[in-house]
Amino acid sequence: MLLTWRRWRRARPFWGGLAAVLAGAELCAIPLAPLKIMLQQGIAGIPSVLMGLVMIVMGLSAWFAPHYRGLAGVLTVLCAAAALVMSNLGGFLIGTVLGILGGSMMFAWQPAAPAEPGAAATPGSGAEPGDGAPGSGAEPGDGAPGAGAEPGDGAPAPSGP
Repeated sequence: MLLTWRRWRRARPFWGGLAAVLAGAELCAIPLAPLKIMLQQGIAGIPSVLMGLVMIVMGLSAWFAPHYRGLAGVLTVLCAAAALVMSNLGGFLIGTVLGILGGSMMFAWQPAAPAEPGAAATPGSGAEPGDGAPGSGAEPGDGAPGAGAEPGDGAPAPSGP
């Protein structure tokens, strides 16, 4: 179970999405104060709730549709910057800072490159001959001197009768 959770979390911009969800929740929670304060605030609380909801949706989309991480990251940063002006100083700066950090982490996240076939299973393990590690011994056809290079792979063509 723990291994499945770790694999799922590493396959997406989890921490950026979490920061965006927390920022959106914080922006939504501030206007939802007691009724007496909400009546004094008037219509100014509506943009806070809407921007908070957009940030929550963007954080969740980064989790469940990681291929949209670029769009989600940019929209989260834009909402966080707009919240600075439109929503009680960006949720007392907490929502803005969390939103900008989360959006930038979502935008910058890259999926891990798939492991090459024949590569060592764990980092730091000893290199074995033929796995492409430096000094691992040449195999025929890889262009190393004396390794039986074939014409067309960068090795000089054999000359003969």
